[in-house]
Amino acid sequence: QVQVKESGGGLVQAGGSLRLSCVDPRRTFSNNGVGWFRQAPGKEREFVAAISWNGGNKQYSDSVKDRFTISRDRANNAVYLQMNSLKPEDTAVYSCAVSRLATATAAMDIYRYWGQGTQVTVSS
Repeated sequence: QVQVKESGGGLVQAGGSLRLSCVDPRRTFSNNGVGWFRQAPGKEREFVAAISWNGGNKQYSDSVKDRFTISRDRANNAVYLQMNSLKPEDTAVYSCAVSRLATATAAMDIYRYWGQGTQVTVSS
């Protein structure tokens, strides 16, 4: 079974940067799309970014486009989310998830394996 683990969250001032990592120690998601989602307190989980199995296709939500970059390192079975120009409204628990498909997609119901999440807090 695929197990993914996120890391890299923390507290940062507005305008700062963080890089989140999503790794699969069992090396089983190399042929799957991977997505990042976030959930702020009192809000529903929302799509952030997704990447296809080979990194050739990427999708972003409008709220993070041009600030966040998703990438993957297939050799190390990892997916990254580089977050720049962070805003207080980016504060949330960020989770990565493994898709049933090889493509990148924002559709949450396509994802079947979820990590526990990592907290990102952006202070004003």
